[in-house]
Amino acid sequence: MWFLTITLLTISNVFMTFAWYGHLKFKATALTTAIVVSWLIAFVEYCFQVPANRIGSNYGITTAQLKTIQEVITLTVFSFFSVMYLKEPLKWNYLVGFLMIASGALFVFAPWQHAGRVAGRHPAQRATAEAKSPGRNGDRVELPFTAPTAPDVARKQ
Repeated sequence: MWFLTITLLTISNVFMTFAWYGHLKFKATALTTAIVVSWLIAFVEYCFQVPANRIGSNYGITTAQLKTIQEVITLTVFSFFSVMYLKEPLKWNYLVGFLMIASGALFVFAPWQHAGRVAGRHPAQRATAEAKSPGRNGDRVELPFTAPTAPDVARKQ
């Protein structure tokens, strides 16, 4: 699911980068036209971004991790977009700044923080999520009661 989440976030970021910055290549276009076109592009972006976040969250990726993934992808997509589409140079100080921001992901995905976690969630968070959404972990659905065990049946007789 990580691959699918990252792929969908990458696609959404390509659309969003065009929505936010693509109009800069057409400065003579009326501002209202640029806004409407940007909103139409942003709609397509949301068609990838919302499922990406939903899939990632259902898989156990935290919201902070999803946001961090999105920001690193945004910087990468923007770097290519800036050079290839807008024909702007990617200066060394931009790269250093982007790398510093991206290196912050190390702390969000800190490997030393994951001891005892299953599927990307702390056991307490996982139990809460399971209680709120039965059936989310495979096909298992927990019933609100428990079937009597052999010792229970023997005690009643």
